[in-house]
Amino acid sequence: MKALINIDYTNDFVAEDGTLTCGKPGQAIHDKVLSLTKEFYVAGEFVAFTIDKHTENDPYHPETGLFPPHNIEGTDGRLLYGDLEAYYQEIKNAKTVYYTDKRRYSAFNGTDLETKLRERDIKEVHLVGVCTDICVLHTAVDAYNKGFSIIVHQDAVASFDQAGHEWALRHFKNTLGAKVV
Repeated sequence: MKALINIDYTNDFVAEDGTLTCGKPGQAIHDKVLSLTKEFYVAGEFVAFTIDKHTENDPYHPETGLFPPHNIEGTDGRLLYGDLEAYYQEIKNAKTVYYTDKRRYSAFNGTDLETKLRERDIKEVHLVGVCTDICVLHTAVDAYNKGFSIIVHQDAVASFDQAGHEWALRHFKNTLGAKVV
């Protein structure tokens, strides 16, 4: 079994009016993120949604001073972007679908994602979402350190920093041994 990890593909990170949007690059991957999610779900594979969650003006969170407020608890900014939200609502009660809030860049940090993967004997993780050079990167590094095989779908990841995006794609392949497809 393998897993698809959807990372932070939310309104705040993707919509034109999102508070920390990738803008057009993030919007351009919508159809691929949605089709991969459907493909994995229909095949009976594990589909995880790992979504950034913040409290407004949290003085203890390191991102508070780095980025504008985003993915604030209880706001529409945390909803999955585009048609992915409606699809998630259709499949969310399935045993192969998992949703977790995360408070750091990596989908593994402070979540039980690793436990969910290990319970299912998953050894291969496929990464999609945003931002390539922040949350996708940190998730990939943790997946590497935990011994998972990593597949990054380059047409299903994006960033607001094109140079960072390109660097991260090289880093996935050259440093983490990930397959970039």
